[in-house]
Amino acid sequence: MSYTPDLGRLLTPGARFTDQHGSYLMEAHPVGDIVLPTGQVVGCDPLVCPEAEPFTVTVPPGRHPARAWVAVVLREDAEVDRRVAALELVIQDAPTVRWEPAVAGDQDVASLGADDYFGYGVDAGAGTLADPTALSALEAWDHDQVEAVFIPAELPASPVPGLITAVLDEASGANVVTVATGWGDGCYGTWIGRAADGGVTSFVTDFMVVPE
Repeated sequence: MSYTPDLGRLLTPGARFTDQHGSYLMEAHPVGDIVLPTGQVVGCDPLVCPEAEPFTVTVPPGRHPARAWVAVVLREDAEVDRRVAALELVIQDAPTVRWEPAVAGDQDVASLGADDYFGYGVDAGAGTLADPTALSALEAWDHDQVEAVFIPAELPASPVPGLITAVLDEASGANVVTVATGWGDGCYGTWIGRAADGGVTSFVTDFMVVPE
């Protein structure tokens, strides 16, 4: 079986994690709705790879709320930093009973080892869960447009580091919501939550901030 993080614990407001660097206190912050005109979901660094393939699991088209799970880094109970530990796209408000890896294209979970996972590469420190409609529109932007909207002189730092929202396709309302990806660049996996009836509850990208 491939790697799956302890998302039940990670996605709990007030949960605490501890390592040699200090402790981490989880906060949940709404970051607005993500509009999915096609019902397809792409996880990617939109500033580097907006052409990424969507996940094979689709959901009902429409507006779906999103949350950023922020780890407040504490030392001697004082906040010294905050990092986005996960980005969650909520599809339905139902208890999640199991998690499965989100796969794209011809990725095969059976090919993964016990510590392996599929993820998307981040080179610009930004992550999103978005509809291909929005990302296709972003592909057509020139560098100046991208920089003006998504790379301002000063990125938001609190309460959600790197939070930027922009509508990319006016006709459908398809938008891109970016957050800073944990400690920075890397490869980050996404998992799909399932309810007892098998329906999708959420997509969650884990930015690997808190210790296991």
